[in-house]
Order: sequence, then structure tokens, then C-alpha cells
Amino acid sequence: MKLLDNFEVRDLGNLELLAKQVVEGFIIGLHKSPFHGFSVEFAEHRIYNPGEPTKNIDWKVYARTNKLFTKRFEEETNLRCQIVIDASSSMYFPKDQEANKLQFSALGAAALMNLLKKQRDAFGLSIFDSDLRNHTKAKSSTAHYRLLLTYLDKLLNNPEDNKTTSAAKALHQISESIHRRSLVIIFSDMFEHSERTDQLFSALQHLKHNKHEVVLFHVVDKKHEINFEYKNRPYLFVDIETGEQVRLQSNQVKEQYQKQIKAFKEELKIKCLQYKVDFVEADIEEGFKPILQAYLVKRSKMV
Repeated sequence: MKLLDNFEVRDLGNLELLAKQVVEGFIIGLHKSPFHGFSVEFAEHRIYNPGEPTKNIDWKVYARTNKLFTKRFEEETNLRCQIVIDASSSMYFPKDQEANKLQFSALGAAALMNLLKKQRDAFGLSIFDSDLRNHTKAKSSTAHYRLLLTYLDKLLNNPEDNKTTSAAKALHQISESIHRRSLVIIFSDMFEHSERTDQLFSALQHLKHNKHEVVLFHVVDKKHEINFEYKNRPYLFVDIETGEQVRLQSNQVKEQYQKQIKAFKEELKIKCLQYKVDFVEADIEEGFKPILQAYLVKRSKMV
């Protein structure tokens, strides 16, 4: 499973370990990139200010450094982040390859949570399909991080066909439930039914109206879903969400398909630009550098 940027992974069984490897590899890469200036020093303490209570002073650190530092706690986090994952059945595409969109999103989310935890930021997790299935408040503890990893593990280990999506409904619910200004990161293919597209854009607007910063990772298998690269022979195409099937010759529909998917993407990009939502195409074949870089850029503007 070619999911990591510098090496291959063929088992998603240990999500915590993989997330750590993704982040460590990314941080090493930062030193060789234009992103070198971003802070990647993850302090667990802050300098003690005279007049503050002394109960939180870390005396072990004082013994080593002869300087006063206090332990940082959850309420002192710099950023609050809500990670949102679309778990509808279309995210299980492609089924005949080692990596699908949901696996990519889950590992991307785990890597972001690892990075957030290191930076003492608070993070929560929301998972939706036709309804909002999981929704946690933002916290920064290790116990919370491991709890969210169990939700992701459960999601990956229990794939279901015929799960429809209602991204608009879920995003409205999430927007109403987050009461403090947050960074909202969405992993989704955004493949909503065409008649509900306006509702989807309205939900993105709702998040911005509530003063949240939003990054949309448009998760796609670019080769097949955008470029429609199939051999010129008959295929049986199956709608993973509804089970509907159609048999056709790929080249007979390629031009029309590409025209429609291009129009959809352009509309999505324009609406995101209009609502000041960061749109990032996340091709599952391209690894996690675009994900983590986009997060760092946004974080640097918020704190």
C-alpha cells in the first residue's frame, strides 16, 4: 500500500505507529523544503511568569536547566481543530487496489492528530455518512488521541456497502456543535447527489458564518475518478452507495464524464474561494505532504 511519501506500508493495523512515521518523515523533509521556517519544536512546557501559582512548576526541568517552566494544560492550547471524515460508501473506492479513499483519509487524520498533539493543540473527530456517527469535543491529551484512533480503527475494520452520504446535514450539525472558533478539516470526496449540491455549499458557508476556519481536502483517486483512465474495453461500473450497475465501454463515456467532473470540481473550487474555504486536492496516490503542509500553512495564520 503506497501511502507514505518515502516508504511503502502494506498493513494499516497499527494506525498510531503509521501516523508517527508519517509525521516524523514529514518533519525531516521540512528541513529540505521551503517550509523550513515553520515551527516544528513541540514544547511540553512554557516559561514561568513571576506571580503565577507555583504548583505547576516542573521542578525536574528546573533541576536540569536552572530555569523555571510550568507544565502546559489542555486549556492553554493554541488551536482547536475538528477533523471531519466522510465515511459514506463512495469513500471505499477503489475496491480492487491496496489503498482506498477512506484508508487514506483515516491515516491522514491520524497523522494530523499526532502533529496536533505534539504541538499541544486540541483536536476532535467527527465521522459521518447519511448521519453524524461519531462526534467528539476537542481535547489534547494522549488518552483522547488513543480513543480517537480506536474510532478510526473501527471505521477501517468494518467496511459497509450501500452507505449513502449527507454531507450537508452533517456539516450543519457539526457547525452548530462547535462553540469555540476552530479549524475544521474535512476529508471528503464531496460526491453529494446533484440535487443537494446547493445544500452542501450552504453547509460550508454555515461553518464560515460561525467564524471557523475551514480546510477541505477533496479526497480522490485522480487516475480513475478525475482522468477516467480505463482500458478501452467493457466494464461493469457499480455505484458503491446505491448498488446500481451499468455495463459500458469506457471510451464511449470518457469525454462526457470528464466534462461533467471538471464542471463539478470547478464549481466546488469557486464556491470554496467565495466562502474563503481552503480547497486542497488530495490524490490518494500523492501521499501526505500536501495534507500536512496545508495544515501548517493554515495553523501559522491562526496562532
